Amino acid sequence: MKRRTFLKVAGGAGIVKVAGTGGAENLWPATSVNRPIATKEPTPSITNSYSLDKHRQRLQNVATCERAIRTCLRKHLITDYLPGQCSYNLGEYPCRKVWDPDDWDEHELDRLKEQGISLIQVHEEWSDAERLFGADKFSPVNPKGFQRFVEMVHKRKMKLIVYASSGFFERKDSDFRPEWARTPDLVEVWYHYAHCSPGSPGWRAYLLPHLVKILDDYGVDGFYNDLGYNSLSWRNVKPSADDVLGTEQTDHHDGALEDLLALIYSEVKRRGGIIKVHHGGATRLQTNMKVYDYLWVGEGVRNADSFREAVKNHPPYVVPCLDMSRAKIENEDELYLESIPYMQFPLLLAGRPFTGERASIPGIQYQPEEKDFWTQHCREIWKYYQAHPQGPYSYGWWDSVPGRPEAQPTHARWLKQYLPLVEEGTWAWLEIIDSSLFRQPLPQNVVASAFANDELYLVLANYGISSAEIETTEAYSLASGPPEAKTQWKLAARSLQILKRTRQS
Repeated sequence: MKRRTFLKVAGGAGIVKVAGTGGAENLWPATSVNRPIATKEPTPSITNSYSLDKHRQRLQNVATCERAIRTCLRKHLITDYLPGQCSYNLGEYPCRKVWDPDDWDEHELDRLKEQGISLIQVHEEWSDAERLFGADKFSPVNPKGFQRFVEMVHKRKMKLIVYASSGFFERKDSDFRPEWARTPDLVEVWYHYAHCSPGSPGWRAYLLPHLVKILDDYGVDGFYNDLGYNSLSWRNVKPSADDVLGTEQTDHHDGALEDLLALIYSEVKRRGGIIKVHHGGATRLQTNMKVYDYLWVGEGVRNADSFREAVKNHPPYVVPCLDMSRAKIENEDELYLESIPYMQFPLLLAGRPFTGERASIPGIQYQPEEKDFWTQHCREIWKYYQAHPQGPYSYGWWDSVPGRPEAQPTHARWLKQYLPLVEEGTWAWLEIIDSSLFRQPLPQNVVASAFANDELYLVLANYGISSAEIETTEAYSLASGPPEAKTQWKLAARSLQILKRTRQS
């Protein structure tokens, strides 16, 4: 009789009762790549080079987990996943002098590549959204410098995505049309952004050709889409004069947004590219179709534990970036404790130091810092940077002031341990609830996840304030430590361990 897998969803959280590799994942349909650009190389895969023995070991490990794990939060087959992602600060904007990549950036990209970064994203400073230097929101502020940067990234076989928005547009821009926008607007720092409606035909006719032109003219690999979205189901949001309200607009389904994002996703995928979206806070998109590859969450979030609970059951792939402009953590390892057990890995902030000068450029009209958080934050960074030119530096809007010297080395250390867990073709069982992998039920506040490929890994996370003891049914060793096989494990309070099962003869 055919075995079945069940997915029970209640209150936004799912519980997977595991009974076969049919899986409770891949809920979205795959999108084919119709016309990849010749210069774009596919993501390297290890499965097409597996030997007979590796295939056998992988299938045996998957079978072990299938037999042992009866219930878990979710189950997923990992494919086409780039876990090492970096938000690369090119420089300041607005600015006195535009950024211009040089040999410093060559060395920085070498360093990032060496530590496992495979996707670079650049934020809004790549373009000229305020038309200060003769370009616009859809064009590089420094065309020659940007082309060199694209070539730098591709030379190292990394992917490059650039900031865009399917909703935000400067109300002062000469191309802006008031009938596109839903109110209210977003007014911060130097910008006055309208929320252009995904249901506006006029906005679509303007936006989509510009996005396609970025892909085709500059050879980037896709977009980080900062949605800039006002749902009609939200309080005080008013439709645009141009809205065509022909799709469902509720708290549970954003029909117009889904339709627009599907069109953008199709154009990017036709070129073999990547889409990352940002909706704000810890929220996910209310869409039924697959309209993105990565979801960036964390802006404005202050508490790491509540953040973990809010995003742990979002569909893959989630890229957390806890907002360190507001949040506080005990140590850098906490970011990985909160994410790795749920097949998530934090975004790295790197590139050129984020000096904050962008909020202090003569001739630019800013929101008063006593009323605007981001104006205040940038000016605090700028003040610190001038007083401490040797650092520690901040590296983005969502970084602390002063910067965190251990942030980048800690990211590199954990990424090295995470990459083997999520190789192409790995099956993941997240937050195991009922299994025979352990001699006794897991202690309170301890979470375990399993990752099976030609190696079998267990991730143990203790979110409690006291140590916990765990006994595994089979022998494991620390994945990053000496190959000492054992079954008894002690987890310190608020700590994470990655175990590797001893090879079966």
